[in-house]
Parts: sequence; C-alpha cells; structure tokens
Amino acid sequence: MNRCDWTQDDELLNAYHDQEWGVPIHDDNKWFEFIVLDAFQAGLSWKTVLYKRENFRNAFDQFDYKVIANYDETKVESLMNDVGIIRNRLKIRGTIKNAKAFIEIQKEYGSFDRYIWSFTDGKTILNNFKTLKELPVKTELSDRISKDLKKRGFTFVGSTIVYSFLQAAGIVNDHIITCDRHRECQML
Repeated sequence: MNRCDWTQDDELLNAYHDQEWGVPIHDDNKWFEFIVLDAFQAGLSWKTVLYKRENFRNAFDQFDYKVIANYDETKVESLMNDVGIIRNRLKIRGTIKNAKAFIEIQKEYGSFDRYIWSFTDGKTILNNFKTLKELPVKTELSDRISKDLKKRGFTFVGSTIVYSFLQAAGIVNDHIITCDRHRECQML
C-alpha cells in the first residue's frame, strides 16, 4: 500500500493511517477523543500519544465528556500519578474545562458534530498535496475555528492543534495524492 510518509512504516501508525486518519467522523464521543489526544500531543509527537492512547482511554473514562466535566481535584491528582499517560496538570485541567465547553456547544447546536462541520457546510476539504512538506500546520479555517472554540471556553485549541484534529477527523483530507487513502477517503 502507498501511504503518507509520516507513518515511518511503524505498525501502529500504519494502522491509524489506514483505518482512521482522514475518515470523516460524525460521532461526538470520537470528536472529544480527538480533541483530548491532540491537546496532549502539543509539543510531542503523535506517535508518543498514539502509543499511550489506550492508557488515556482508560484513565479518562473512555473519553466520556459528561463524566470528565465533573472531575475534581482528587481525580486530577490521580491522573497526575498515572504513569501510563502524559502527566501535565495544565492539559488535564484543560481537558476538564473542554468537556464543560463541549457540553455547552451540544446544548446550542444539538451536537458538537453539527457545530464543527458547519464551518465547511458539511463538506470535506480535499487537498491535493504531492509531498508532506506542502501540508500546512494551520489554515484560515483552523484559525477561525480556534478563535471560536477559545471564545466558547476551550483551552489547548490553538490553530495548529485544531488543524491536526480537522485532518484526523476527515474535515480536511490531507493524504498526499500518491497515497492510496487520498482517493479512498474521497469516497467516504
């Protein structure tokens, strides 16, 4: 299979690339998972986060934002002592804050999915990059979404982080054109 070079032929990265990255999602639980993982990835490699994903899933109650919104300081300390995740107090507290803001968006829009896809009128942006070097780290779209999320109380949602989860969740198809998934993701 022809893949984007960023997988570095790593087994777990290959599986993530082949089965998830760039596939349009419409599930609020999955959206929240991507928001959490991309926030924790800030300053680190995606590979580091991906290899800890199951630990994060277990530590953060399967990314159940309704449960996370009610975390207290005892839970924060428990997470700070969990060697299976990235232990960053600001990101842990940010996850709790984001869960609360996520719920508020759901109340306003009916779902986070409806909110986030409204930025592109429900359509995937198809890019046709030939090399990874051409991929932007942020765009005007991610700038707008980042600004709006911050206004709504989110944290760790800078434009670069937002662009990363737009790619992961299929709002943006950034598979390079020589990658088999570029065309496959267009069909979804």
